[in-house]
Amino acid sequence: MASNIGMMDSAYFVGRNEILSWINNRLQLNLSRIEEAASGDVQCQMMDMTHPGVVPMHKVNFDAKTEYDKIQNYKILQDVFNKLKIDKHIEVSRLVKGRPLDNLEFLQWLKHYCDSVNGGIMNENYNPVERRVKVGKDRNVRCPLKKSKSQQTNIKNASGSSNTLGPNGTSGAKPFRSSEAAGGANSSVEIQALSKEITDLKSAVNLLEKERDFYFAKLRDIEILCQAPEVKNVSMSIAIKKILYADNAKESALDEAQDYLNLCNECCAN
Repeated sequence: MASNIGMMDSAYFVGRNEILSWINNRLQLNLSRIEEAASGDVQCQMMDMTHPGVVPMHKVNFDAKTEYDKIQNYKILQDVFNKLKIDKHIEVSRLVKGRPLDNLEFLQWLKHYCDSVNGGIMNENYNPVERRVKVGKDRNVRCPLKKSKSQQTNIKNASGSSNTLGPNGTSGAKPFRSSEAAGGANSSVEIQALSKEITDLKSAVNLLEKERDFYFAKLRDIEILCQAPEVKNVSMSIAIKKILYADNAKESALDEAQDYLNLCNECCAN
């Protein structure tokens, strides 16, 4: 059964960039982070594409913001799984929190399932945007950014000064030196450049923190697996834990683990 796959299956080694490309290409979205799919509407529409007519799309909330709204979407998805006899329990309480690792693993499973049904081939007759519009919401619609009050004031002042004429039909604006104008323009450009650099740095730090949390969670899962009673005394588990708990250089930890494995192999051979 396509829904029954173990955690070591190749499906769970698909990277987040590939998952995001898969979602964006098929549903014509522009998601940039795994967490953006935590509301459950993406998963519902993927199942709608894979099994047309099975998902009650009119009930799916494509603008779910609260945990309650997200939970309703996952309830719809679980009902679809039950209807299709898909043996997959959805960890709703973890997914709605938006944790990257939990959502990535579920989307990895979903991609594996959908590919196993249609062989990875897109349904050319399925129009995802039209399907969303029909239910009253398209996630690709973005409201234009509103201008700030200062921008509106500057535009208004600029417009007023250019249209205000003096008694001789000339502009009523006071003349100013070109050097001062140039200095002001340069200062404005510099401020904009610095603001953009700060924004880029904040974005980079945010991505690095998410990357750190992602790999830490993976290592934690490996640690828990190695501590399981049935495998904690297995030589491979002991070797892995030596690497995880090593506080010296990476090469030393690997050498120590390899030496332990070699010793275990010699003992088994004798």
